[in-house]
Amino acid sequence: MEQTNPKRKMMRTVEAIFDLLYLFTVFIAAVLLYMTAEPGSLRWQYALMAFILGIGDASHLIPRIYAITDKNNHNHTAILGMGKLIASITMTLFYIFLWKIGNGYYPFHANKYLSIIVYGSALLRIFLCVLPQNRWLDENPPLIWGIIRNVPFFILGMTVMLFYMIAAFKYGGSLSFLWLAIMISFACYLPVVLFSKTNPKVGMLMLPKSCAYAAIVLMGVSLT
Repeated sequence: MEQTNPKRKMMRTVEAIFDLLYLFTVFIAAVLLYMTAEPGSLRWQYALMAFILGIGDASHLIPRIYAITDKNNHNHTAILGMGKLIASITMTLFYIFLWKIGNGYYPFHANKYLSIIVYGSALLRIFLCVLPQNRWLDENPPLIWGIIRNVPFFILGMTVMLFYMIAAFKYGGSLSFLWLAIMISFACYLPVVLFSKTNPKVGMLMLPKSCAYAAIVLMGVSLT
């Protein structure tokens, strides 16, 4: 049986606790938003967005929590890979919801070309994610496909971020710092995509990334 040094074991325990707290925060916020929202309202849409985020992340994080706490060292590669695939798709839908909510929340609408970029990059991202070349179930999936599928995701995220940033400086409101949370999430996520294979410690950036997404969800509590 593989021996795990005490420091690494402690870090895994901290990661598991953090992931559980993150999921708990997202789902509790989603439930509160849903229970206090009128059907079809921005608050209601925000609740659905939070549920989508929580379900997608749970599909990846719960198997990961089990894997890092499994004392029998079973092979969890397949279920972890499937969870990553699901999370990749739900995260794309999350940004579509953010786009629609932003266009409903602020008193101006983005031009049609930006909408084409948002929806086009989202569709391309989902299409690329489901291609077999990603080899989601392999122990060492190709890095190049991790980069390819994240190019349209980056375009999607940056377009949504710029929309919220411009709107925040112009109109303010309770979503004024949402653009900053998106920027932080991508600043943490991109190094993981590029370097986590060669330097596993880079994966710890997923913790502040999760904090950024939890902050986005909690911002919705102030919506009416």
